[in-house]
Amino acid sequence: MPRASVLTKKRPSPALLAPLATRQKVLPPLLPQPLLERLLGVAMERGAEFAEVYVERAQSTAVILEEGRIKSGQTGLSQGVGVRVIAGPKVGYAYSDDLDEEALLRAARTAAMIAQGGGSPQSFKVSRAPAPTYYKVATPLADIEVARKAELVLRADKAARAFDARVKQVNGSYADVTKRIAVGNTQGHYSEDTQDLCRLSIQVMAEGKNKERRTGFYGGGGRVSFNHFDTFTPESVAREAARQAIATLGSVECQAGPQTVVLAPGWSGILLHEAVGHGLEADFIRKGTSLFAGKLGEKVASDLVTVIDDGTMANNRGSINVDDEGAPGQHKVLIEKGVLKGYLYDQLNAKLMGQRSTGSGRRESFKHMPLPRMTNTYLAPGDHAPEDILKEVKRGLYCAHFGGGQVDITNGNFVFEVSEAYQIEDGKLGKPVKNAILIGVGPEALKNVSRVGNDPMPDPGLGTCGKDGQSVPVGVGLPTLRIDNMTVGGTKVA
Repeated sequence: MPRASVLTKKRPSPALLAPLATRQKVLPPLLPQPLLERLLGVAMERGAEFAEVYVERAQSTAVILEEGRIKSGQTGLSQGVGVRVIAGPKVGYAYSDDLDEEALLRAARTAAMIAQGGGSPQSFKVSRAPAPTYYKVATPLADIEVARKAELVLRADKAARAFDARVKQVNGSYADVTKRIAVGNTQGHYSEDTQDLCRLSIQVMAEGKNKERRTGFYGGGGRVSFNHFDTFTPESVAREAARQAIATLGSVECQAGPQTVVLAPGWSGILLHEAVGHGLEADFIRKGTSLFAGKLGEKVASDLVTVIDDGTMANNRGSINVDDEGAPGQHKVLIEKGVLKGYLYDQLNAKLMGQRSTGSGRRESFKHMPLPRMTNTYLAPGDHAPEDILKEVKRGLYCAHFGGGQVDITNGNFVFEVSEAYQIEDGKLGKPVKNAILIGVGPEALKNVSRVGNDPMPDPGLGTCGKDGQSVPVGVGLPTLRIDNMTVGGTKVA
């Protein structure tokens, strides 16, 4: 999952920087309702089955630190409208970042032409449906001075360098966005939401004997107020990144071959997200390209495995009051005690498969069509104490933090780099290990889960998931987990 944000460079209008209470009183709708309804009518003039108008206005900030100094600080404003038209399996999509009425009408007509239905102009009315509130930021992140955001990365740089003399380089970034969206469709539904999101990230490079260099990475945030960093302090973030780098100095080469693997709680859930979650997204299921297609009700994992995708978690990075099609966020059990229970549906794939949306339609921006995507995906806790899980392992590998990875949806094959790992010897952590890679097949790995800890932990708010050229924020989570007979790639042969 890439750790990157796409940010514009235009400066926001001063009117958009008013406090939230003021904005709620004076800001007009993102798009006047009569115009939105007219766009829906034009979009349906060729006789499609469904049309939708998505409106977005996003204010963003990005601060980059390198070599102890602020390298760049940017604020931006991005806004636009996307129109989607569906006629059977055919989809037309067009967007405009020009909010002039004629430009928007051209976009609606273009989407209608792409879908190629047949009919005449119609009229539609929309009404707003009540939406849940899983996050609410009193002072929008866009209203916080950029200088205060820059101070976070400067404080982190100072703390990382003070952690240990072997810390030689610190890079940091802070990014946030205050996004307002509105979605209306020809079923008469209309939804609005304001979505604040922020993340602080720190990378540390440490240098040991013989010029050995190791890196550590940590950070987090979520749909939270800026005062989140009063407790999730830049100093604590920097010290954790530095700890990882220092701890892995002097690592020994990883031994290759089948091993018992224990995953640390929290960010290790990235393995679950990639190796299992993507294969449960409805577009892959409908096309038959996922190995989970046609397996509802079948045993696909150990009895200890329950996988949940939950967009309703308070303030989490992947949470949504409504998805990007206007459907409320949902709590969805995907695998229950090893049995496949459900998939992740957006509106289009749900319609084509005779199902209902699970609130999983997500898009990067108004320039993109929604796709079925995960929100916060995690493994439900078990009954085992994490210290007992470790004690039971005579020899194995403890995976504390993951780096990059990739998965093939069609067959479930995955490869993950472990950025911080340790040998397990007689139930205790041993030497740090380098160049460790986990290799396997998603369902097979889940079937080999033999212990699930009672210590559930969400990740700190790091994840950004890429799919079909679109990136969206997501959350992952995992308790301490033992997987037997996992193939470990390394440079040392037993």
